[in-house]
Amino acid sequence: MSDSPAPRLRVLFVTEDDPLYVIRFFEVFFAEFPRDRFEIIGITIDAAFHESKIKTARRILRFYGPAGFARMLARFAAAKLSGRSIGSLARCTGIPMLDMAPSSSVNDAAYIERVRSMKPDVIVSVAAPEIFRKDILASARLGCVNIHSGRLPKYRGMMPNFWQMLHGESHATVTVHEMVPKLDAGAVLGTLEFAIRERDTLDRVITETKREGARLMIRVLSQIQDGAATRTPVNMDGVGYFSFPKPEDVRRLRERGHRLI
Repeated sequence: MSDSPAPRLRVLFVTEDDPLYVIRFFEVFFAEFPRDRFEIIGITIDAAFHESKIKTARRILRFYGPAGFARMLARFAAAKLSGRSIGSLARCTGIPMLDMAPSSSVNDAAYIERVRSMKPDVIVSVAAPEIFRKDILASARLGCVNIHSGRLPKYRGMMPNFWQMLHGESHATVTVHEMVPKLDAGAVLGTLEFAIRERDTLDRVITETKREGARLMIRVLSQIQDGAATRTPVNMDGVGYFSFPKPEDVRRLRERGHRLI
């Protein structure tokens, strides 16, 4: 019987360029993942929202209001000026970039062909701003997994931390699940609960669930490598989908005693 170690799990990340929140996941993951067990073969950093900057700015302005928008814009500018980004973290960790052409998609044939040539075992989506279609879902040997900051299937959709806080949940549930063509419908591979304070901020909850989510992802990927992952099917009967919150939703959140930032 051979005593040689098992091959490392070949992992490819797909994420979005977010220097405020998504970066918190990668700060923890890149610092703590077991290098003797995982090989991060690449990372694709996609454009956030896949819409014009003006449309994104209007969306954020409606959500935060003028004062909150100004604060977030200042934080965003400071983060950009610092030069600290998901890409810079990856380069410092020795992780190669798998770039896409401008206006292209993870579902484009050329990108999928490049992914297949890398032979990933698992593709991990962390706030990837696109829906993965069947060809990209089939391009990794063990499939694709996503991390979602909400309990599934109840909190499918956008901004799950916001909706959990608005609905008076005592905990925000972070879920790692398999990816299938139907959004947020794949079998659950692991969860954790993060306590929501009686008077809390969305900023804190998003930041800390990103950090703790990185540790959950390390645990789930370790189970996948060991062949010990448990898959809990999601019952999609009568389940809805949450869209981006409207100003009246923000008002109701504040009435509960919570703040955005």
